Amino acid sequence: MTLSPAPLPASARPDIRHDWTVSEIQAIHDLPLLDLVYRAAAMHRAHNDPADIQRASLLSIKTGGCPEDCAYCPQSAHHKDAGLARERLMPVDAVLREAAAAKAAGAHRFCMGAAWRQPKDGPEFDAVLAMVRGVRGLGMEACVTLGMLTASQAQRLAEAGLTSYNHNLDTGPDFYGDIISTRTYEDRLRTLENVREAGIGVCCGGIVGMGEGVTDRAAMLQVLANHAPHPESVPINALVAVEGTPLAERPAVDPLDLVRMCATARIVMPRARVRLSAGRRDLTREAQILCFLAGANSIFYGERLLTTANNETDADAELLRDIGVRVPDITLAAAE
Repeated sequence: MTLSPAPLPASARPDIRHDWTVSEIQAIHDLPLLDLVYRAAAMHRAHNDPADIQRASLLSIKTGGCPEDCAYCPQSAHHKDAGLARERLMPVDAVLREAAAAKAAGAHRFCMGAAWRQPKDGPEFDAVLAMVRGVRGLGMEACVTLGMLTASQAQRLAEAGLTSYNHNLDTGPDFYGDIISTRTYEDRLRTLENVREAGIGVCCGGIVGMGEGVTDRAAMLQVLANHAPHPESVPINALVAVEGTPLAERPAVDPLDLVRMCATARIVMPRARVRLSAGRRDLTREAQILCFLAGANSIFYGERLLTTANNETDADAELLRDIGVRVPDITLAAAE
């Protein structure tokens, strides 16, 4: 009897690369759409169960007053015309009630965002650690986005059981300065390094529709795809143009641009969770399904994304059931 060779570990697979060029990625992105989706779907099925679509719920635990000047964000203290009131950090017990409700509605992961440039050590950071421990105690994955992190803060989050840390690059390095001036690209990369060294999963992606070119989109994916290992989660966001922000007049993103980004991310990062994120509310059911076919295998699940509206939970559950993904019925007792 001839034994089959043992499968190669993911890091040794020829389709798991960390040496992409921007031109290679842009060439993939610009393939004829049906060819691109076909190639992405094949890569997706080679590495993932297509029926496994992770549902992540997102809560703003501290809203507004952020000192950063990100042009897309109504939480920036620089964009007073956005009219977003500044709120204090939520109490731990209130956050954990929201997490229990999200779990009851079928969420696998609970994500918590605080509008900080960087958390300060002290009572508020200790409260975030308690939130992480509480979410993990519910049997859920826990993710936070708190701005920049020191190595010691990342280590404390890891000790609390944090599953993943979100810190988006937003766009490619050449366009970045057109969107943000208060934090450098290198600052973001340093935080990602601290997170990875602490043993926490990396959640990192970007935003489409801020005025960037296709080369900028490809450059962002190149930075992510050339990390070893790849980020465990890659959120693909469409700009939600909020009144009062510098990008308020940007036109809506073409849904096929999101399909292309999901497909390209899937091809260059075969095992990452490609998360269809902000802007999904403006997509038809058919456009969302095309993104799933192209390799998206995670969504934000729940009716708000930090400060902007998201799809209704019931509608998402219906969509997922219609394409064959099992979603539990909401357990009202657990959600109250």
